[in-house]
Amino acid sequence: MKSLLLLALAVLPLQAAETLHLFTWADYISPEAVEKFEADHACRIVIDTFDSNEAMYAKLKAGATGYDVIVPTSYMIQVMAQEGLLSELDHTKLPNLKHVDPAVLDKVSDKTMLHSVPYTLGYAVIAYRQDKVKAPLPSWSMFERPELAQRITLFDDMRETIGAALKSLGHSINTRDDAKLAAAQAVLLRWKNNAAKFDNEGYKAGLDSGEFLLVHGYSGDLFQLTQENPKVGILIPQEGVTMSCDEMVILKSAPQKALAHTFINFLLDPTVAAQNMQWMGYLCPNTEALKKVSPEFLKNPAVIITDEVRAKSEVIQDLGPDLAKYTKVWDAVKR
Repeated sequence: MKSLLLLALAVLPLQAAETLHLFTWADYISPEAVEKFEADHACRIVIDTFDSNEAMYAKLKAGATGYDVIVPTSYMIQVMAQEGLLSELDHTKLPNLKHVDPAVLDKVSDKTMLHSVPYTLGYAVIAYRQDKVKAPLPSWSMFERPELAQRITLFDDMRETIGAALKSLGHSINTRDDAKLAAAQAVLLRWKNNAAKFDNEGYKAGLDSGEFLLVHGYSGDLFQLTQENPKVGILIPQEGVTMSCDEMVILKSAPQKALAHTFINFLLDPTVAAQNMQWMGYLCPNTEALKKVSPEFLKNPAVIITDEVRAKSEVIQDLGPDLAKYTKVWDAVKR
C-alpha cells in the first residue's frame, strides 16, 4: 500500500503539469528553446506542424481544437482576425514587445499587435547546386534555363509562386490587375514546362542529394541546408521577393491563454530570440536580439537582403474577393 501511495505521489506532478499546444511550421523553434521553457515553467509543449497557411486554416475550419499558439503568415492573420478566431493580446503580459522591430511592424497589417506578434521575417528565394549550375544569376529568369529542364522545383503555394512570376515582370505580388495576372500565368506555364514538380518540403532533400539543381524555397530552410552542404548556394532575385512575416497568435478557443502569453513573451526575450534564430536560420525582428547574434549569421544572404532588393519586395496581403483571380490563374497552371 505504501509503495502504491508513493508511486501515485510521484506521478501526480506529471499529470498536473500544464500543456501548451503549438501549431507551427516544421523546424521552426529550437529544441533548446522548447526545453528551457518547459523547465522554467514546469510544463510541456506539444507541437503539431503544417506546410501551408491554407492547410492550417482548413484544419481549423474543419473543427480542430485545443491549440493555444499558432504561427501563421501575416496575410492569413487578417482572415483569421476578421472571422473572430483570434484573442486580443494582453500587452501587460508581454513586456518584451518593446523589442519588436518597428520597421517590420510597418510591413504587416496588425501594426499595433492587437492580435499578433512578429516572430520571423523570411523570404522566398532560389537555391542551387554550385557544383552543377553554370553562370548562375540572381534572377527569377533562372527557372527558364533549358539546361535545367526537369531538375527544378517550384513552390506548391499559390501566392508564393504567382508572386514570383509577378515579381519577374516587375509587378506587385498583390496586384488585382487582370492583364498583369494573365502575363504571370504565361510565365508560370513556361516555368512549369521546365520544372520537375511543385513542392513545399522535398526540395531540401532533393537539392542536397543532387536530384534537383535549382529550387524555389524559404530562406530559413535553405540557410540550414547551406550549413550542412557547402555545395548549395543561394540566389536572391534582384527583381524582388516575397517577404513573409510569420506571427504568433493566440486562438480565442485556446485552453491555456495565460501560458500562451508567457510563451510568446519568452520567445521575445533577446537572448532566447538570438539563440532561436541562429538555430532555425530565420531573422527574428527583435532589435536587441540582433545585437547578440554572430556576425556570420548576419552576412548570410538568406538572412539579410540588400536595401535595393528589400525596396522591391513585399509582404503578401489578403485580397478579399479578388483572391478568386489568383485561384483562377493557379487552377490553369496546375491542371
